[in-house]
Amino acid sequence: MITGERDLRAGFAATFLIAFVAFSAARTDAAEDILFVSKQLTPQGEYTSGIEGPAVDASGNLYVVNFRQRGTIGKVAPGASQSQLFTSLPADSIGNGIRFDREGRMYIADFKKHNVWVIASGETTPRVYFHSDRFNQPNDLAIAADGTLYASDPRFASPSGGQIWRITRGPDGNGQGEVMSSTRRLGVTNGIDLSPDGATLYVSESNSRQVWAYRLDGSKLLDPRLIRGFADFEVDGLRTDVDGRIYLARLSAGKIAVIGADGSLEREVPLRGKEPTNLTFGGPDGKTVFVTQKDGGFIEAFRVGRPGREPCLQMPRIC
Repeated sequence: MITGERDLRAGFAATFLIAFVAFSAARTDAAEDILFVSKQLTPQGEYTSGIEGPAVDASGNLYVVNFRQRGTIGKVAPGASQSQLFTSLPADSIGNGIRFDREGRMYIADFKKHNVWVIASGETTPRVYFHSDRFNQPNDLAIAADGTLYASDPRFASPSGGQIWRITRGPDGNGQGEVMSSTRRLGVTNGIDLSPDGATLYVSESNSRQVWAYRLDGSKLLDPRLIRGFADFEVDGLRTDVDGRIYLARLSAGKIAVIGADGSLEREVPLRGKEPTNLTFGGPDGKTVFVTQKDGGFIEAFRVGRPGREPCLQMPRIC
């Protein structure tokens, strides 16, 4: 074999090898990016049955309440498969919903002591942001682009009497809250989030198994509209994506319902666990949905095709 022919064949072999490796890597990436297939992320038993409040900060860290014991907050770093203790709330306080604003402040709804706590970016010590004796038991939180918080405030002992709070930041840096008025009597308010344009508030009700939409006008909930109801299985937390879809945890059904803004049921995502309590969007592109599981106390996750509303607030470049 002459030298030129040997070099030519070697070149073909190297090119084929590079192409094969690239093809294999592409297939691996595609396999890892299969949409709507959920996988268990953290070990069972890391969290109590009160596992709730998943929220992701701008650095991709996931935070979940009641890590190992009540009153704590766990943290899952990007790419990690186990949680670590982030912080503990003061004695007798128990967290539920968590959200982050654009400045990196963390807000935690404390249903036991009727507080909303805040933790400054880069810190771990909570301070009271807002307190009211008029709270029933603050449950979940939604946050607007301007930092306004909306808090669901159910009365689980009664099929009515639920409330929605609007909480804004005052000049002194503390929260100022008021119960929102509504033309409709609210049920057991639970999951809560905003439409991408911030004009509509979505609220799930545990007693009716329904999701309602309200047009926002300051502290008023106007034009109530039934988005969708279910004949069985309690509904819990919900979040919206950048296109206005609603991702809803169906407790005991073991599924996340994906609902169009028009109320159509686009799909249901089967989960590893059977008692999803809440969910949030995260990941480097905002297209990973993290789900908290009450039965077993763990977190699972699946990929979706469009980013969540909140990651787009924190990282506009991904949208």
